[in-house]
Amino acid sequence: MQTSIKVPLATRKAALEARLSELGARLVLIESELDSHHNPDWEDLAVERETDEVLEATGIAGQAEIPQIRAALARIANGTYGVCALCGADIPQARLDVLPWTPFCRECAA
Repeated sequence: MQTSIKVPLATRKAALEARLSELGARLVLIESELDSHHNPDWEDLAVERETDEVLEATGIAGQAEIPQIRAALARIANGTYGVCALCGADIPQARLDVLPWTPFCRECAA
């Protein structure tokens, strides 16, 4: 069985802050791209609309992730990061490696 190495809290915080910044920048680019389409050619406009649907889905996913990251940063600040919000058990490092913003252990998330 492979053991997970404990990641320092400062490293987790820096990664979450970097992800938050990346998402913010990505959402600005998506918004700019969505606002830029005014092609008079119907065929080109149809292709742009398909691309817009993908961009909108990406933007929605990013908007959903941002509050989760902010909540994780708040848990870091108040000392409850890595502790399940429901049962109070420690969240395994392997789970935090995959979902660094999760407030729940695997059992409570199920």
